[in-house]
Amino acid sequence: MLRISKKLMFAIEAVLDIAYNAGSEPVQSGEITRRQGIPKRYLEQVLQQLVRAGVLAGVRGPRGGYRLARERRRISIGEIVRVVRAMETATDPVEEPTGSILGLKVVRPIWLQLQDDCMTQLDDITIEDLCLRANQAGIESETHAKIDFSI
Repeated sequence: MLRISKKLMFAIEAVLDIAYNAGSEPVQSGEITRRQGIPKRYLEQVLQQLVRAGVLAGVRGPRGGYRLARERRRISIGEIVRVVRAMETATDPVEEPTGSILGLKVVRPIWLQLQDDCMTQLDDITIEDLCLRANQAGIESETHAKIDFSI
């Protein structure tokens, strides 16, 4: 019933990729594109908005890229949803002031309550939670794969 836009899916995947694969070096957008298959035209736009919103930090220079601006446990999926929704240009019909009396007094309040409930749940899910799920699913982090303990 509820749909997620491509841009939102890509934003969540990009932040998760940065959190899951980041080592001491920032993660470059090309690496995210390679691992996740996110088209660069979506990716750069979304990453810049996430930097402006304080979810990510951009690092300039030849070895630059992106890293989380805060700890994984302090970034929620709800926060990412709000950043991406602010980018989207289409208006939500629920927010329009016109319509039938049934729409205004019955349908819209129910839909707004469902949206609020959904956002409350998304606010409770952190990037740390998603990283743990990725680990439990057996997805290997490239950072962990590069660690060499030999002396």
